[in-house]
Amino acid sequence: MEMNEDALAIRLSHLLRDCSVGAIVRSENFMVVVQDTSRWYGGDPPRDREIRYVEQVRAALGIGQRLYEPPSGSVTEQGTVDGTSIPATRFPEWTRCPARNCGLLHNRPWRNRESGTRLICRRKDPKPCRRQLEQVPWVLVHEAGYLADVPWHDLAHVDEESRSKSCRPDWFEPYLRLVEGDRMTEVRCTRCGASAEMPRRFRFPQRARTQPWVSASPPPGTESAAWLLEVNDVRVHASRTSSALVIPPESRIRRGTVVDRLYGNSHFLTDLEKPGLRRKRALLKVANVLRCTEREVEEAEQQIKSGYPAIEKIDTTAGLDRLEYEALIKAIEDFNEDEDFVTLHRTSEWKQLGRSLNGAARCVVDAVDRLIEVRRLKEITVLRGFSRLGVKEAIPPDLTGDADWLPALALRGEGLFLTLDEVILGAWEEQPELRRRAEVLRQRHEGYPIHGSAREVRVSPRFLMLHTLAHCLIRQLEAEGGYPAASLRERVYCDAGTSPMAGILVYVAVPDVIGSLGGLVELAEPKRFLRHLARAFEVAKWCSLDPICAGHSGQGPGQLNGAACQACALVPEPSCQYGNALLDRTFLKGDSTRNIAGLLDRVQVSE
Repeated sequence: MEMNEDALAIRLSHLLRDCSVGAIVRSENFMVVVQDTSRWYGGDPPRDREIRYVEQVRAALGIGQRLYEPPSGSVTEQGTVDGTSIPATRFPEWTRCPARNCGLLHNRPWRNRESGTRLICRRKDPKPCRRQLEQVPWVLVHEAGYLADVPWHDLAHVDEESRSKSCRPDWFEPYLRLVEGDRMTEVRCTRCGASAEMPRRFRFPQRARTQPWVSASPPPGTESAAWLLEVNDVRVHASRTSSALVIPPESRIRRGTVVDRLYGNSHFLTDLEKPGLRRKRALLKVANVLRCTEREVEEAEQQIKSGYPAIEKIDTTAGLDRLEYEALIKAIEDFNEDEDFVTLHRTSEWKQLGRSLNGAARCVVDAVDRLIEVRRLKEITVLRGFSRLGVKEAIPPDLTGDADWLPALALRGEGLFLTLDEVILGAWEEQPELRRRAEVLRQRHEGYPIHGSAREVRVSPRFLMLHTLAHCLIRQLEAEGGYPAASLRERVYCDAGTSPMAGILVYVAVPDVIGSLGGLVELAEPKRFLRHLARAFEVAKWCSLDPICAGHSGQGPGQLNGAACQACALVPEPSCQYGNALLDRTFLKGDSTRNIAGLLDRVQVSE
């Protein structure tokens, strides 16, 4: 929300996604575009903002840069910012009068205004207008990632070459009007009478800047047609993020120890390198600050000089999903509660519960191979860049790619993890009609790839089923478990190869030291979880928009969804790693008209 005239408060988790570099952020009274990371700290970020002990995460994500948390601050009662703000530029620079009989355009009306004064229309003829101005809702976007104001003067005179030569742009006096009709919007010049309808595409001006906050102009030859889009159009900006869980051995580093605190304060280590009496004074000072003995400081210093943290190297060539999956299914016997990755296996209790059941409940239990509560987890989310118009190649957060660091967040929380039985899955995914249906979505995905924060995916019957089940479970936990769906996230682990994976992690993670408070892991108690999982399977059978939804051969962006819509399978955007695409309830419930059996039908066959 808007805190004062110039400061806008946003959540850190939004900063790396919807409000990342290059995004247009809206407050109640104005819009701004977030500047690149080279301007965030005015230079190199401070040492205390670095996210430490993530070398394994960086290797798995293929990141060579260091990771730093974004700057943060707060607004005081006096209206000043306490801390470091992330710079932003007010954009678009053009405003319009909202009066329907006016529509006069003003360029940067805040240019010479006094702080606190209102931005009002300056029309004098034929009748004075004093309406408050608002920023125009349209921008110009180029496929190279450039963003600029719409060149309103050029647009109005596009078909009036003789007039445009004599009618020159004026950035100080308003003379252009937006006239909105029922079906189209027109731009008119009140000086020469030229006018033109707003097109869908228009040339990117050579005099424009590549981004609103930089001085560089686009290179020659980039004047090709750009797109006129509304600021809230999804094509204007898409962040590119990657995320990974911190898993053993990195997750097992003890936080708060003397060596950990000394390692995180490099200036202490510099002071300790001083000779003689200066070192003794520094040693005493560090011991007092760290609340330990001088001997403990010396021992910690020696550990750091010997290579601390000497973390055991893990082969990351197997892939991030494989590493996380293996960590989740491996029991940790001697964990400490303050570690970053703590799991408790509930599989034996789950199987024991199944032996006392029959019917549909027994089928649900038999379909699940493992049930694990993730008591503590830490997720590292990294901003790798942004793109516009759905272009695959991303622009680095610093625009040039020269920075040796990337903005990232350490999110802490908890979750539920389950895997499905491979024997049942093997029998289920051999159905010919099931494979044909998955192949249609796979081909569409190749022609319409998912960008942004989506993880790499191989579209298969197994993946489509796991992904849809994850969404149904999230919706169920929202409906009856008390968790808002927007706070829950998914991670799908899928591989049908020689070392198969079929797992779903539903978790909550927030940028806070405490994270969640245990409410989600409580739902991993077998009886409670069975109720939620069974209900997720049940609601997948029916949608309030059936039979239309169930009969869909393709819906959503790129027709990448089958029987899945807002009423049955879609979740809030932050919850899904795949852009709410590649979902189909048919892979859960089956479809007798298409000769497709549901997953639980195969459980009954296998008994």
